[in-house]
Amino acid sequence: MSVSDLMTGLMVIFLFVAIAYIKRVQDNQSVLTQYVENRQDLHDKLVAEFKEEAEQGRISIHGDLSMRFENAQTLFAPGSWALTPAFQEELRNYIPRYLGILLNASMKDKIREIRIEGHTDNVPYPQLDADPYYANLILSQRRALNVMQFIRNLPEYQQYSDEDKELLEYWFTANGLSYGRALDDNSEYIHRTKQEINKSKSRRVEFRLITAGEEMLEEFVEKTK
Repeated sequence: MSVSDLMTGLMVIFLFVAIAYIKRVQDNQSVLTQYVENRQDLHDKLVAEFKEEAEQGRISIHGDLSMRFENAQTLFAPGSWALTPAFQEELRNYIPRYLGILLNASMKDKIREIRIEGHTDNVPYPQLDADPYYANLILSQRRALNVMQFIRNLPEYQQYSDEDKELLEYWFTANGLSYGRALDDNSEYIHRTKQEINKSKSRRVEFRLITAGEEMLEEFVEKTK
C-alpha cells in the first residue's frame, strides 16, 4: 500500500468520525433548543393567562418563571402567618389556572419543583426568636406552609386525578427565606444593589418554577467531551 493510499484511507476515517461527532452535537443542540423554546412558550402562556392581574399590580411574572404576589398588605397581617381573606380569594382564582397550565405544559416532564417561597422584611419578632433573621425565617416558613395547606384543601385540587396529585406532591415545596432576599425600591435584591430595603416589596409570596435546565446543560457538556 502506497503512502498516498494510506493517507486517503485515514482521511476517509477522520471524515466519518467528524461527521458522527457533528451529528451528535447537532442532536444535543436540538434538544437544548427545544427546551428553551418550550420554556419560553410556558412563560408566554403564564403572561397571557395572568395579564389582567399583572396590569393591576397584583402579581408579576418574571423571565425565570417565578410569579410574585406583590400587594403585601393583602397577604398576611404583620407578624401573622394566617392568610387574609383577600389572599385566600387570590389563591382560589390563581391556583386552578396556574396548575392547569403546568399540568398540560409541553415541558411538564422537565419541571423539577414548584417552590412556594415566603419572604419577609427585617422587622424583628422577639416573640418568635431573639435573632431577627431566625424569627423571620420561622415566620416566612409558616406562611409558605399555610399557602401549601390552603392549596391542598382547594376543591379543585381535590378533584385532580391520583396521577396528577402524585406529580404535584413531587413538584411542590414550601420554603421560608426570611429577609435574605429582601428587595429595594426597584424590586431588586438589596444584597446586589446595596440599596435600602423596601419593607413593603420585601413582604411577598413567590411561586418559583425550577426546571431541568442545569441537568440538560451538564448532560450536553458531558456528551460533547
